[in-house]
Amino acid sequence: MAVPSGYWVLTFGLLGNIISFMVYLAPLPTFYQIYKKKSSEGFQSIPYVVALFSAMLWMYYAFLKSDNTTLLITINSVGCFIETTYICFYLFYAPKKLQTLRLIVLLIICGFGLIVLSNQLAVKASQRVHVVGWICLVFSLCVFIAPLGIVRQVIRTKSVEYMPFLLSFFLTISAVMWFFYGLLLKDYNIAIPNVLGFSFGVLQMILYVIYRKSDKEKLPEIPKETMDLEDQKIPEFREQIIDIVKISELLNSDKIPVVSQPIIDGIGEPHKHQNLPNEIEVN
Repeated sequence: MAVPSGYWVLTFGLLGNIISFMVYLAPLPTFYQIYKKKSSEGFQSIPYVVALFSAMLWMYYAFLKSDNTTLLITINSVGCFIETTYICFYLFYAPKKLQTLRLIVLLIICGFGLIVLSNQLAVKASQRVHVVGWICLVFSLCVFIAPLGIVRQVIRTKSVEYMPFLLSFFLTISAVMWFFYGLLLKDYNIAIPNVLGFSFGVLQMILYVIYRKSDKEKLPEIPKETMDLEDQKIPEFREQIIDIVKISELLNSDKIPVVSQPIIDGIGEPHKHQNLPNEIEVN
């Protein structure tokens, strides 16, 4: 018995929603660090503003299409809320807010507003969904190409310090889910960008496996013979330090001890001088 295609569309759409939601929550450790530092200095706001712009574009596309796009609307509305929360949190702790505010005005207000206004006024109603679909496709391709900078850095430094594996993994799985969702709906504006997203995700994971070993090999190992030699030297150094401390205390004291010697008178019995003090005061 063949499974209806609508069932697979629902399955991949739900999986895409779940995994994309996890991707949206991936920056939480970053914002926890910002909260502890009480400052967002050193962190970039660009990824969150771009993610908000992307979610708004896909929501606009889904509303225009209005055919089997419920799951597309749900995840992107959640994404808009989460990214807006991130940006507000970032601005609250940002020492310099002007740059982020400029980016919001440029990309969200001017950019998105211009797309909606021009599409509503200058494009025929039957063509609007296709125009916005192409805009979403091109923008998604640009977003997926962005990690090439990280890939280049990993190859140049031979280190995966700045490429988190889990984020790359979930982005790759998310691309697979949305690719099949778009393919089954025959919506290539959704399917095509995720082919590139899947390819770059696999590339990042391969680089992580290759250069993770390089990070471990960079750690210097201390020879055991050197450690044993240092352990042998420690008691000797300790004795020298104790001797120095004793001499220092003796020189800084106000009294110098004098050892009483027996006095021998001729051939008689040795006897001690009774009135000789054991210590001589130094004035």
